Amino acid sequence: MKTINDIKKIAVLGAGTMGPGIAQTFAMGGYEVTMWTRSEATREKAKDALKSSLKTFAEEGEIKAADIDAIYARISFKENVAEAVKGADFIMETIVEKREAKEELYAQLAEILPSDVIVASNTSALNIFEVIPAKLLPQQIICHWYAPPQLIPLVEVVKSEQAPQEYADIAVSMLKKCGKTAVLMKKFIQGYIVNRLQQCLNREVFYLMDNGYCDAEAIDLAAKASFIPRAVVLGLLKRADFGGLDMTANNYKNRSYTMPEHGDELPTSLAKLVEAGDLGIKTGKGFYDYEGVDIGALKTKRDKQLFEVFRLAKKFMDDPV
Repeated sequence: MKTINDIKKIAVLGAGTMGPGIAQTFAMGGYEVTMWTRSEATREKAKDALKSSLKTFAEEGEIKAADIDAIYARISFKENVAEAVKGADFIMETIVEKREAKEELYAQLAEILPSDVIVASNTSALNIFEVIPAKLLPQQIICHWYAPPQLIPLVEVVKSEQAPQEYADIAVSMLKKCGKTAVLMKKFIQGYIVNRLQQCLNREVFYLMDNGYCDAEAIDLAAKASFIPRAVVLGLLKRADFGGLDMTANNYKNRSYTMPEHGDELPTSLAKLVEAGDLGIKTGKGFYDYEGVDIGALKTKRDKQLFEVFRLAKKFMDDPV
């Protein structure tokens, strides 16, 4: 069985939204990385994204400018799956969230991978353990990243029932070596931790909007001025400790909150925007209007602010209350 010291080469399968940032993270951690994607256009976009992101990391002081070329040189691109995974000790699958696509890829992996290679999926919506061939279950785990993966610290890790605990522990150690905050889950549930919490928040957000209680700007301002920065210090359950668990219990007993009716249906305010083709920054309009805004500059500004807030978050996590 592999140990953390045996992991030298990582194959990242998929170079779309998540792949480049994940590859960058592993390369910055000192690993040799191979990347594969079906599309040549996606491959070239990934190369550009990597170069741009590494430059930003250097500007932010996260890496030395002199190290950019060496980090980038650790990443190579392959034109087929077999070449990408050859000699790899750890596979990170990040392809499109379509069951058929994943079934096709994992069927191929089942034919060519040695039994001691750890295979991780970044799937968000699918139960990958029900998708892959049974042959791969003893070596399959999930490492669920958040976008942009090179910036967001969290990665949720959970293993299949058949895989040894050591494989999940290796993944956690690798991620920590790469500067990530790896959270080990005891067992799989769709949505993991944060996506489930966000979905609960979304249900209430759209209820407030659809019923005319407030608008998007008011919700965002209220969240940024209250529980979000407080959570950086206390999290959610320690916040309850500080407030008093009797108060939390009384909120349940007094029914101070009731779940919105029809909360699982597509919210009206969201449906209207999607039907109109207003999908956010990629179309120039969503809950906010981005017409005339330089989206590239806006994303750069976002990234720089994320650097700042996550540095502060790390400072507090390293010295918790």
